[in-house]
Amino acid sequence: MKNDKIKSKGLMIQGTASSVGKSMLTAALCRIFTQDGYDINPFKSQNMSLNSYITHEGHEMGRAQVMQAEAAGKAPVVEMNPILLKPTSDRKSQVIIEGKVFTDMDAVDYFAFKKQLKGRISEIYWELAGKSDIVVIEGAGSPAEINLNQEDFVNMGMAKIAKAPVILVGDIDRGGVFASLAGTMLLLSEEEKKRVKGVIINKFRGSLEILEPGLRMLEDIIKVPVLGVVPYYHHFLEDEDSVADWLMQVGDKQGDIEIAVVSLPYMSNFTDFNALRLYEGVRVRFVRPNEELGNPDAIIIPGTKSTIKDLLALKETGMDQKILSCHKKGSIVFGICGGFQILGNRIHDPLKAESQIECVEGLGLLDCETIFKTEKTTTLSEGVEKLFGCKVKGYEIHMGEALVENKEKNFIDMNIRNGKSYEGTDGLVNENSTVFGTYMHGIFDSKDFTGNFINLLRQRKGLEPLSFDVADYWEFKEQQYDKLAEVVRGSLNMKKIYEILEEGIDA
Repeated sequence: MKNDKIKSKGLMIQGTASSVGKSMLTAALCRIFTQDGYDINPFKSQNMSLNSYITHEGHEMGRAQVMQAEAAGKAPVVEMNPILLKPTSDRKSQVIIEGKVFTDMDAVDYFAFKKQLKGRISEIYWELAGKSDIVVIEGAGSPAEINLNQEDFVNMGMAKIAKAPVILVGDIDRGGVFASLAGTMLLLSEEEKKRVKGVIINKFRGSLEILEPGLRMLEDIIKVPVLGVVPYYHHFLEDEDSVADWLMQVGDKQGDIEIAVVSLPYMSNFTDFNALRLYEGVRVRFVRPNEELGNPDAIIIPGTKSTIKDLLALKETGMDQKILSCHKKGSIVFGICGGFQILGNRIHDPLKAESQIECVEGLGLLDCETIFKTEKTTTLSEGVEKLFGCKVKGYEIHMGEALVENKEKNFIDMNIRNGKSYEGTDGLVNENSTVFGTYMHGIFDSKDFTGNFINLLRQRKGLEPLSFDVADYWEFKEQQYDKLAEVVRGSLNMKKIYEILEEGIDA
C-alpha cells in the first residue's frame, strides 16, 4: 500500500483554535500512515501543557506527542517535542528545552527569546525528517494569531521550515465552524493561504446530509476542499487537554466505589487516572477546591506544577478541612507527586525555587517534610509496592525531595530507574494504611496494583472483592489507537491526503 511518489516529508495539522482536536487527529493520521506501511514520527515544535512525560533518556516532553508516538509504534523521544512550556502562573512558564529545564520566563521575555530558538528547531525537525517517511506535524493554537506571527515556528512558520502542506481543522461542536475556518483563511497572508491544501470539520454530531450544502458553500468561499467530516468520538486515549471531554464521558457514571480527584488549579498529569475508567463499578469524578467533596471512598490529590500555590488554594477554599474530615470518616487519601508533598507536615522552599514562601504547613496526613531544590528529578521508575506486593512502574517529575523519618513505612521498594538497577524507596504509607503518597506518575496503569487497591476500597465498604477482567493498559491503548484510526480513516478522503503529500509544496 506504500506509495513511493510521496514528495513532502511533512504534513502539518493546524487548527482554528486550541482544543479543536489537532492532537487526536495527528495521532489518528500517525496510526493510519503506519498501518499503510510508512515510517512515521510526530512533531510539535512547542507545546504548552502541564501534562508531561519522561522518556527513557530522562527527558521531559509533552504528553500529546507521547500519545502520537505510541500511535506510530515509536518510543517517544524529545526530538518530537523540543520545547515544552509549563505554566506556573497566568503570565509565567517554566521553559523546558530539549527535555531539560532552562529557566522560568514571563510571556514578554519568552516572546523576545523565541527568535534564538528558531534555528535549532529547524535542525531538530530535519534530523527527525531524515529518519522518517512522513512527519505529521501538529500546530499550536491558531495560525491566525496575527500578533504572534513574528518569528513564529509553531504554526505557519513551522510549515515553512518543514516545507509542509497544511490541513486546517475546525471544531463544529462549539458552533461557528464555517466562520472560524473562513475567518482563519481571511487572516492568513497569500503565501500562507497557498500552504492550506484542505480543511477538516471535527467533532460532528447530526445529519451529514443537512451539513453537505454548507460544505460546498465553504469550499466556494475559502477555495480549498473539505477533506472530511469526523464524527464526535468518545475515546479513552490520553489527550492532554481533554479534562472537559473526560468529565462529559464519566461524570454521570454510577458505581459502588467513588473516587474523587481534587482538580487543583495547577493540576498536572491528570492522565494518571485514565486507567481507573476501565474498572467495573468505579466512578471517578473531578472536584474543584471550591466545590463540595461529598463522601468518596477515596480522595486523590494529583500532581501539580505549583505545589505551594495549590496547597494554599486548598486552605483558602476550605477543601483541606473537607479532605481531613472525609479521612476521619473513612476515606482513603492518595497523593501523587505534588499531592504527596501536600499530604506531609511541611513544605520548605529555602531557595524560593517555586514561590516566595519559604515554608508552608501541609495537611499533616503523612509524617514527612518536603524540601524544594532547583534541580528537577526526571526518571522512569519501577518497583514493588509493599501493601499488596505488586510490581508497579511509571515515571517521576519533581523538584522536591521528601524527608521521611520512618523508612519502614515507605510505600514502594524501587529496583529500576531509567533502565538501570537501583536500590531505594519511594513514597510513604501511614500506620493504618489509609493514606498513601508516591512520586510515581502512572502507578494506576499497573493493573494488579489497581485491582487490589479497588478491592481494598470495596472491602472497607463491606462489599465483596471482584475479579477484574481488565486488559493490560498498554494493550488497551493499542486497541484504542486502532479504533481511532478506523473512525478517522472512514471519515476522511485519504486518497486526496496522499495526493497532497505527493504534490508537496515548493516554498
